[in-house]
Amino acid sequence: MKKTLMMAVSLLLVLTGCAPNFSKQEEVIQDDENSNETAIIPNYKISDDYYKTLLPFEPSEARGLVVNNINTKYDLTEFETGLMRVAQNSFDTDSYFFQEGQFLDSATVRSWLNRKFTPAQLAERNLEEADNVGLNPLDDEKGDIDERNTKSPIYLAHILEHNYRIKGEGDTVTLGGVVIGLALNSVHYYQKEQYGATYETDIKRSVLEAEGKKMAAEVLTRLRGMDELKDVPITIALFEQASRTSVVPGNFIAYAEAGKGSGKLSEWKNVAEKYVLFPSSDAETNHRDDNTAFKNFKQDIEAYFPNFNGVIGKAFYAGDQLQDLNIDIPIQFYGKAESIGFAQYTASLIMKHFPEYISVQVNITSVNGPEALIVRKPDDTEPFVHIYD
Repeated sequence: MKKTLMMAVSLLLVLTGCAPNFSKQEEVIQDDENSNETAIIPNYKISDDYYKTLLPFEPSEARGLVVNNINTKYDLTEFETGLMRVAQNSFDTDSYFFQEGQFLDSATVRSWLNRKFTPAQLAERNLEEADNVGLNPLDDEKGDIDERNTKSPIYLAHILEHNYRIKGEGDTVTLGGVVIGLALNSVHYYQKEQYGATYETDIKRSVLEAEGKKMAAEVLTRLRGMDELKDVPITIALFEQASRTSVVPGNFIAYAEAGKGSGKLSEWKNVAEKYVLFPSSDAETNHRDDNTAFKNFKQDIEAYFPNFNGVIGKAFYAGDQLQDLNIDIPIQFYGKAESIGFAQYTASLIMKHFPEYISVQVNITSVNGPEALIVRKPDDTEPFVHIYD
């Protein structure tokens, strides 16, 4: 165990480019029913926006399922990182340590993602009533395929569990809280025959949110039925994932908390976050000033490279305030000097067009791969520019 632990720490330090200094690592005893092994709390934290992670890293037993159940890579990233942002409303990053979910295994998650079954459907599948734990609505098989899927779409796409541990007395860490993310479909996809065409039906936000809240209440009841989670604070959040064709991710829409031992969720709180594509009609209509700044930036890029119009921006809003802007610029270069000059020019445009209170990242690529990365953090007097070899 100790040998494996030291290897993990060594690898972490190599990856972060730091010289080994084990005196800066804090040892604790992981105090739970399953383990009494020595763990390490890394001394260094990237920022207050991130949790420290206990070492050695313990993967979730449901690891990997999220890749199959979420529509796009954008949703995949946002579902996980957004859930950590939601967690910060209940568990601060200075006191709590992140751990992947340890209580919902793959079989449990899969069974909860099923539809409810009628008695006849249970018999057909050789299942018992105890196996009838699906959270998605049953298909009563009445009507044609379109009617059935419109009436009873799949609302719940995935369940993600995060655990948060806290340091207690005697240099021990215990489970301090659990956060559950329910990924909900804004679009339900179905097929009329195996390997046939895929059809879709939109799900209204109001319907999706109402169904998600009912599922959340049932999930809380099931979690409270687990001995380890009877008295632990639990937060459940609803994530509305985007369609399969979207180039921006979906977002969390609401969350609720259940205090120690409580079997009922508190009043639901809205999450005022969203992603916006630039250029788009949404940006033009709802974020006119930001859209104008982006258009001016884009025009200056096009002036440098005539007949080029490939600048795409993905903006993150908290409330109505722009927080982060990630810009992709794919351009064909014919020499290294050309790409370096363009990166310098682009860096100057960032300072010219975008307000200093937002974070801006620009990825410049060509057919050969990444060419340059430009990052301007809030209030920076100049951007960081990295030219790839």
